[in-house]
Amino acid sequence: MNVIERNNVIVKGAGEKVMMFAHGFGCDQNMWRFVYPAFEADYKIILFDHVGAGGSDLSAYSYEKYNNLNGYAQDIVEIANTLDFRDMVFVGHSVSAVMGLIAAEIAPELFKCLILVSPSPSYINQDDYVGGFNRAEIEELLESLDNNHLGWSMAMAPVIMGNPNRKELGDELSNSFCKTDPEIAKHFARTTFLTDKRDILDKTNVPALILQCSNDVIAPVEVGHYMHRHMPGSKLVVMDATGHCPNLSAPEETIANMISYLNG
Repeated sequence: MNVIERNNVIVKGAGEKVMMFAHGFGCDQNMWRFVYPAFEADYKIILFDHVGAGGSDLSAYSYEKYNNLNGYAQDIVEIANTLDFRDMVFVGHSVSAVMGLIAAEIAPELFKCLILVSPSPSYINQDDYVGGFNRAEIEELLESLDNNHLGWSMAMAPVIMGNPNRKELGDELSNSFCKTDPEIAKHFARTTFLTDKRDILDKTNVPALILQCSNDVIAPVEVGHYMHRHMPGSKLVVMDATGHCPNLSAPEETIANMISYLNG
């Protein structure tokens, strides 16, 4: 199976420039439906699902390949090379933002810039680094997911979404989590939450916009400031939006910041 079918790649838009959207843990390309239409007139839009998510080919999921984020980053590079796209604007949400950083290290010529939405290079507090969780909390989170995938999904999704007065958003994220194959979800969660890629931040030679939510239980505001300090050529915007998924909860603000950065 080729990469287009494997990753359920869809190309939209009328422009000559290219913009690729990559979704986060437990989600699929549908999570960008409020954002990408704003760019269709000026860009070719690449939407895809990580292997194991959405409409991807689940039989292509490799526990060895996807045991770290490099496997996903290789897929991003392969999609771009197969479509023969260069100078892409890469828009990655949550863990996909870090995949984008890795992909830009592997093949910097593919990327014009990175737009990192709610990113975190490491979720675990260490020395003076504030990732949001201590190691025991992450292990407890992963154990809870291992023991009860559906229960974890229903309990955690509203917390991650972080907009308690908009129940429909938490419900959507919960449904997305619940649709994911439980064994793949457990493995992807372990890959996501135990990753520490702080060491590549200062090696990033591609310009980057960091979109940080003002109150995010998964990626606290200290993470955005840390990344900005360690990434040459980066710009940090702390948004009014709260929660971890501004692509769903605050698409207008997300779009406005993207346009401002791309036009600037």
